[in-house]
Amino acid sequence: MALLMNEKIKAKEVQLTGLQGEDLGVVPTSEALALAKKLKVDLVCTSLLSSPPPCKLIGAGAAKDEAQQARKREQPAKLKEIRLTPHIEEHDYDTKRQQAERLLKGGDAVLFVVRIQGKEGPLAKSLLERLLRDLDGCGRRKTGIQLSGKQAAVQLDPL
Repeated sequence: MALLMNEKIKAKEVQLTGLQGEDLGVVPTSEALALAKKLKVDLVCTSLLSSPPPCKLIGAGAAKDEAQQARKREQPAKLKEIRLTPHIEEHDYDTKRQQAERLLKGGDAVLFVVRIQGKEGPLAKSLLERLLRDLDGCGRRKTGIQLSGKQAAVQLDPL
């Protein structure tokens, strides 16, 4: 969705919101543009569905940031898989945990998969439980820990 800014707003009058979110009422578009120029900010139209269209004053550059954030929120979270083994070294564990933290903070979901052989099931389950505890601040579990034949898995969604 492209944001309408400044001179691109064609409506005769707009419902104006100030820099601190205060309601400035319905004002002629020319007046709103003059005010934006005086304050060295942008006039941004937030919706074209109502009349007069709601517009707000946003600091220069902040409008672009807001548009990028909106685009990010619109994209569905990608599912990234992180593979581990039950006998993982402490340093490798920390690396995988940090990788998962970055992915979760970036808005992607993480699927932890632990490959198991023989009787490593309980070991894999305790490893996944530890990861879930350590990543409690970044994500919430979508699925329970699933043990099946050759692997154990759990999915975390970003908060």
